[in-house]
Amino acid sequence: MATGIKKLSNTFVWILMGLLIVGLAGFGAVNFSSSMSAIALVGEEEVSVDEYLRELQREQRAMQAQSGQTLTFAQMAAFGMDQAVLGRLISIASIDNEVKSLGISVGDDNLRQELAEIPAFQDASGKFDRQTYSFALQNANLNESDFEADLRRESARTLVQGAIVVGAKMPDTMTKTMTDYIGARRSFSYVALSPDQIALIQVVPEDAVLKAFYEANQGDFTLPETKQITYAHLSPEMILDTVEVDEEALRALYAERSAQYQVAERRLVERLVFADEASASEAKAQLDVAGTTFEALVDARGLALQDIDLGDVTQSFLGDAGESIFAAEVGAVVGPLPSDLGPALFRINGRLEARLTTFEQAMPELRDELASDRARRLIEQQAEEINDLLAGGATLEDLANESDMEVASLGWNGETGEGITAYEGFRTAASVVTLEDFPTAEFLGDGSLFAIRLDEILPERPEAFEDAKQKVLAAWEADRVATALEAEAEALLAATSETGDFPEGTQVQQETGLTRTSYLDNTPADMMNQIFTMEPGDLKVIKGEAGTVVVRLDEVLAAEENEEMQLLAEALSTQLDQAVSEALFSAFISDAQLRAAPRVDQQALNAVMTNYQ
Repeated sequence: MATGIKKLSNTFVWILMGLLIVGLAGFGAVNFSSSMSAIALVGEEEVSVDEYLRELQREQRAMQAQSGQTLTFAQMAAFGMDQAVLGRLISIASIDNEVKSLGISVGDDNLRQELAEIPAFQDASGKFDRQTYSFALQNANLNESDFEADLRRESARTLVQGAIVVGAKMPDTMTKTMTDYIGARRSFSYVALSPDQIALIQVVPEDAVLKAFYEANQGDFTLPETKQITYAHLSPEMILDTVEVDEEALRALYAERSAQYQVAERRLVERLVFADEASASEAKAQLDVAGTTFEALVDARGLALQDIDLGDVTQSFLGDAGESIFAAEVGAVVGPLPSDLGPALFRINGRLEARLTTFEQAMPELRDELASDRARRLIEQQAEEINDLLAGGATLEDLANESDMEVASLGWNGETGEGITAYEGFRTAASVVTLEDFPTAEFLGDGSLFAIRLDEILPERPEAFEDAKQKVLAAWEADRVATALEAEAEALLAATSETGDFPEGTQVQQETGLTRTSYLDNTPADMMNQIFTMEPGDLKVIKGEAGTVVVRLDEVLAAEENEEMQLLAEALSTQLDQAVSEALFSAFISDAQLRAAPRVDQQALNAVMTNYQ
């Protein structure tokens, strides 16, 4: 019984966290003691300085492990973690105070059983070991009496918690209502209308018409906040033609890449090895008289084709068998021939011609590579000089006169574009630059050097009509089509309402028993939600970005009674029961804390934060 309640405690006891902020709101900050041994008095229970300090340090270690950064108590206080720790300890003390007032305690037998079940105190055989117990507490800087007292209090809390939450159950009506809602189904008929079905006479509107549309929909033609940036840029490609590369270096690189530029003739080969020459000869004879196939021989050996595939190989790789194999036609099986594993049959599956690239043919590629590498090194050498110029007061425009850098301007709104904005390093720098920043030279991923200056920040603003004219024209045409589409949908709705059925020749689609979460291609995103607000026989026009539909609800169906819905009902019931249990336990903690009237010693709190960093 104790074990079961203990497991239950693990589920709910840290609900205390949810009460931290609210619970602290009513604490009285008074100096009730000058001993500095406690930071709070909760009914007859104290929250000691040591407890508070241990919890703060535990929280500090957890936050440091998560963030990878060292945090002081002052920084934790800025995040409100000191109050969170205090609230947690006061909530636990409130429960202990309530437990004591109820006279609930755990006997020695139960305490011994709890200790014996803690893995850290067990020997290799899984039994409680006194020496291991003492050593573990010593490492944790705890003494036995304090630890056992804490364990008694925890067990008592668990008993009270279990008495409150065990058996708590949400009425079945709630589960049924939610299951019926999720599993409810609808059958309906609909006609899908799309813009490409609308045929309109092409019209070229006058500027006055477009301008009126532009002014009526100016929010659609608003430019985002934009940073006007001037930048200086120097890339390896910009100085590539000025970099000299000697022929000796080119020939050395060509020799280093010989495997790339001088590829020998190869064959795609499979090799089937036999134990001896006689077995290989017998297999080859069967192939020659069409008594079997190469695949059958492979299968008879318990192998697969991928097991015998050598891939593309050179003649030298094949050794003594190479000459015969390279002389054979593609598709032929030759052998028996020698191999490093024994006599074998070889099947030739393909022929790859030699690929020889002369030095003269490879030279442009080699030169670009060496020149690019040297250009990057030259730029690295210029970086310090350019930074010195900037530090000495030179502007970006001055760099164009005193270095190889080119200067340009752009408006940047945070989007990835072409040119220099395609570089993540530039976008990162542009996102953080301010009007007060001085330009400094930084590197991009390809070895380029750049420096930026923020000239101006343009707020959101309407785009000038002349600049936005093409977008206005496209939006005007789209609005014209949308209006025609809506008119056609309304006409179809009216015709269907008169007869009770869609007109003859209309492409009607029917769906049966769909739930709220069902999805249909090329229909408005919220179509199913709107259908579930309709009554049988209702007609409705539903518009969306994916198209417009005219829909008629045909039938309302209850949730299916199947295994899936049964599992859903069980899962919902479990979640609802847990929610009730949590709410009851939260109410108990709030009430216990209110009656315990916690009082906080602010002087002791300040001393901890000041003296223990």
